[in-house]
Amino acid sequence: MTVIVLTNCPEGLRGFLTRWLLEISAGVFIGNPSARIRDVLWDEVRQYADQGRALLAHTTNNEQGFTFRSHDHNWHPIDHEGVTLIRRPNPKPDGPSPATAPPRGWSKASKRRRFGRG
Repeated sequence: MTVIVLTNCPEGLRGFLTRWLLEISAGVFIGNPSARIRDVLWDEVRQYADQGRALLAHTTNNEQGFTFRSHDHNWHPIDHEGVTLIRRPNPKPDGPSPATAPPRGWSKASKRRRFGRG
C-alpha cells in the first residue's frame, strides 16, 4: 500500500498521480504500485511540487510495518533505534517572555467535577 499526500501542489502533478493512484480526497492518493513505480512517482513529485509539500508512506518489512518520506516539511523523520520518529522544530518565542508559574492546585470547579458536589 502506498499513500501520497500533497499540499499546495500544482494541479498537473495531481493529474499525473491519478494515472497510477486513486485520489480519495483532495491531495490524498492511495494505491499499490510496485517499488520501482513508487520510486519514479516520488521522484516526479519532488521535481514538480514547486512550493508545495509532499509526504509518501508505504508498507515495508520493518518493525513498524511502514516507512515514509517527506518533501519540504518542517517536520523531519529520524531513525531512533530502528523506529522512525518525527522531529518537530522547537518554536522559539519572538522576544523575551516573563516566566509564568503554573497555577497551584486544581480549581474549585474541577475538584467538584472530579470528586462530586459534596
